[in-house]
Amino acid sequence: MSIIEIAAAAKVASIQLAAVKTDVKNKALAEIARALKDRTGDIVKANEKDLADAEKNNLSVPLLKRLKFDESKIAETIAGIESLIKLDDPVGKTLSATELDEGLELYKVSCPIGVIGVIFESRPDALVQISTLCLKSGNAVLLKGGSEADNTNKILADVIYEGGIKAGLPEGWIQLLKTRQDVDKMLAMYEYIDLIIPRGSNAFVRYIMNNTNIPVLGHAEGICHVYVDRDADLDMAVKIAVDSKCQYVAVCNAAETLLVHSAIAKAFLPKVKDALQKKNVEIRGYNKTRAIIDVKPATEEDWSTEYLDLIISIKVVETLDEALEHINKYGSGHTDTIVTNSKESAEKFMDLVDSANVFWNCSTRFSDGYRYGLGAEVGISTNKLHARGPVGLEGLVIYKYKLLGAGQIVADYTGPNAKKFIHKNLNKDYGF
Repeated sequence: MSIIEIAAAAKVASIQLAAVKTDVKNKALAEIARALKDRTGDIVKANEKDLADAEKNNLSVPLLKRLKFDESKIAETIAGIESLIKLDDPVGKTLSATELDEGLELYKVSCPIGVIGVIFESRPDALVQISTLCLKSGNAVLLKGGSEADNTNKILADVIYEGGIKAGLPEGWIQLLKTRQDVDKMLAMYEYIDLIIPRGSNAFVRYIMNNTNIPVLGHAEGICHVYVDRDADLDMAVKIAVDSKCQYVAVCNAAETLLVHSAIAKAFLPKVKDALQKKNVEIRGYNKTRAIIDVKPATEEDWSTEYLDLIISIKVVETLDEALEHINKYGSGHTDTIVTNSKESAEKFMDLVDSANVFWNCSTRFSDGYRYGLGAEVGISTNKLHARGPVGLEGLVIYKYKLLGAGQIVADYTGPNAKKFIHKNLNKDYGF
């Protein structure tokens, strides 16, 4: 099929999918989880071929790590689907109910967005997370993964599609795009596609936004910070800094910059240097940092660089306000954490850092849809409209107004003898 035919089929499927009941969607998710388990061997073989080709093409180490989809990753993905099944269906929830007049009731009810186009990086697990979240939220989905994962993505898309159809989902609800040209064509299909979610660099997200009239939910790079305040527990700060940087370096919620208050810098920096170097992390520091520990010099460019690797930049700051200024200037609005025993400092940090996720005394790596209990995520949005932070089920629905009447007409509510609206809140759910 052509890209237009694919998009048109997805549009038709999205209308049907919006009315699919929760038990059918959960049955489809269970079928998909079962099929992924049964075909683990085939999926791993496809992924090994992608990895071998990627190594021949000198793909960077961080991207190779993202590309790997072995038995343990598949098991984690299946566990995510099983968790998703247990979550409430986000569709059909009554968000508000108002009695406009006797016998005239207005309901605000959640509903699917429609057709979602997602362009993502070389993480095959992202394909599964995105498609299953779209399924549970009643959306059709067009997927374009990185070409380096073509073999893995194809078998995963086939498994997911077949599992959905077996459970009774409409044909065309999930479609896998194959080329860069398909993406450019997709950007012009505003009559079929309701939302685009690009996952990649800032430059890539800006390109998408500048070349489409379709609403875009931007998931750009993650330049995340750990700020160690003057009142921090230093052992706790070391643990949080190391986990934020090293637990999994090739992801957008890994820390790239460590900010340290000058009052504790001499005591803290040697400790954190030792712990990071045990994890083979390359440390880059500004002048005040290098006056305390021997590390490579940092440049202005380091503060706005997403390394996705075992590299971290460290800056000593004189005040909390200086830390806030640095984060809001160089950060990407993704995830930032403060380590401190001062509730006042923590509250100020969390109020004034302009990011989708702000933490106190915990690792930046907690910024994740699965860990939040959202049923994984289609991405982490740094936007300020519609959805922000990890975008799970609730970020994939909007709402419509449903008005139930008994023959009322607007003419009766105009003129000198107009009837009055009562606008009374109703404590009831939508239904006939």
